[in-house]
Amino acid sequence: MKINWLMVLPLVLSLSLLGLAAIRLINTADNPTRAAATAPLEGSLAPDLDLQPLDRFDLPRREDLQGNGLVMVNFWASWCMPCRAEHPVLTALAEAGTPLYGINYRDAPEDALAFLDELGNPFTRLGADPEARTGRMWGVSALPETLFINNDGVIVLQFRGPLVQRSLRNQVIPALAAAGYDLPVPAAMAGE
Repeated sequence: MKINWLMVLPLVLSLSLLGLAAIRLINTADNPTRAAATAPLEGSLAPDLDLQPLDRFDLPRREDLQGNGLVMVNFWASWCMPCRAEHPVLTALAEAGTPLYGINYRDAPEDALAFLDELGNPFTRLGADPEARTGRMWGVSALPETLFINNDGVIVLQFRGPLVQRSLRNQVIPALAAAGYDLPVPAAMAGE
């Protein structure tokens, strides 16, 4: 009997992929740092900040994340198209009174500054994370990512993806309300 390798090839490829997935799962289970890098942090105290200055802006500090009511920390980059899409919503939320701390993630400083010059700077404080040290501690898996932190410094919501009007209305506001938090939102934005 002759074996047709084209019929066996899909089985071999599938088993190979399953084997690689199993190895990755085992390595992640054995390495808590790697597992923590993508684990949601909701309910945890906000991690430390290991940031570099970005031009003239004041760096976000650990003490900014406690005692200021509900605050937002947004990871963004100039090369991130969804970050551009969410920028007007972040600006409106900051203008409505929610402190917004920005972390520019793996970006060239000149590109980050050009992004802000073009679109405006909604951030209360802003720092750079060129080597993703803070991003790893905070579990950032893709950009943009916004974390909502309560007065005690505990992360109450970790939102992955662009914070646009639809996600704000359908996901973020209901999730925060269910957790007992009110996010000041401009009336025009909440009603659309």
